[in-house]
Amino acid sequence: MTEMKNIAVLGAGLMGHGIALTFARAGHQVKVYDAFPASLDALHDRVRDSLIALGAEKTEVADTIVRVCPEPDLAKCVREADFVFEAAPEKPELKRSLFADVEKHASINAVFASNTSVIPITSIMSGLNDRWRALGTHWWNPPHMIPLVEVIRTEWTAESTIASTVDLLASVGKTPVRVEKDVAGFIGNRLQHAMWREAINLVETGVCSAADVDTVVNTSFGRRLSVLGPMANADLVGTDLTLDIHENILADLDNRPAPSPLLGELVEAGKLGMKSGEGFQNWTPEQADEVRQRVAAHLRRLETILS
Repeated sequence: MTEMKNIAVLGAGLMGHGIALTFARAGHQVKVYDAFPASLDALHDRVRDSLIALGAEKTEVADTIVRVCPEPDLAKCVREADFVFEAAPEKPELKRSLFADVEKHASINAVFASNTSVIPITSIMSGLNDRWRALGTHWWNPPHMIPLVEVIRTEWTAESTIASTVDLLASVGKTPVRVEKDVAGFIGNRLQHAMWREAINLVETGVCSAADVDTVVNTSFGRRLSVLGPMANADLVGTDLTLDIHENILADLDNRPAPSPLLGELVEAGKLGMKSGEGFQNWTPEQADEVRQRVAAHLRRLETILS
């Protein structure tokens, strides 16, 4: 088993508390910094609620929470850390500023990891003096339930930094994947949003309703995606058939380099999805909560099956 490490997490919100929970549940000591006192005050309650949602026993909940230490002082949070995981909002300047401060106080051997969905890691870490120890770790939401963590190399990242991060993540039950080139969106979000672009275009051009898009995905290829990825599927049906299909369909797919006008219109009108009650579809608070509960229950079932 990987030696227990001191972990620092920057950000106590949705992603940060889940990252902290994951390491603390595996036995690591975790300090969590947040610039907002209210977020730190709520940290233990968020960790407790997430553990209960995972089905953890009372003793495990108590043992995990005691290893999560809220820390309002950034310098104290990172001073003894072996790994620093940043989970701040998706604002490049904020992330760059955080790591500039972290570098002043952290150990020379500490690994710096930025959690971001799409921002190239190079743009976040370029101002550091010791860029060899910096990389990206893209955790998926919710981070304590989704196995994948994409580990992103920059042009400066040392192989030892990549290897130690992959080992650490694997030791706490995650499935790390190496991203060898620092491209926007990495692997998962490039794949996900390629599908979303086409899904939105189908609705925008009147081919079908938003609900029908989801029905098609949920009741067809979505059912096999967890055991049959797109590359294996292409080999399963044959590269020759895949080529024939692509020759007939690719030219007709949406390839605009900008977001859909329909998406922009929804945002402009304040139709922001479940949080506002309307997006591509209408949502009552009860319907939105039911979706969240259904996703959480599905992820718990998968974790039980695969563990």
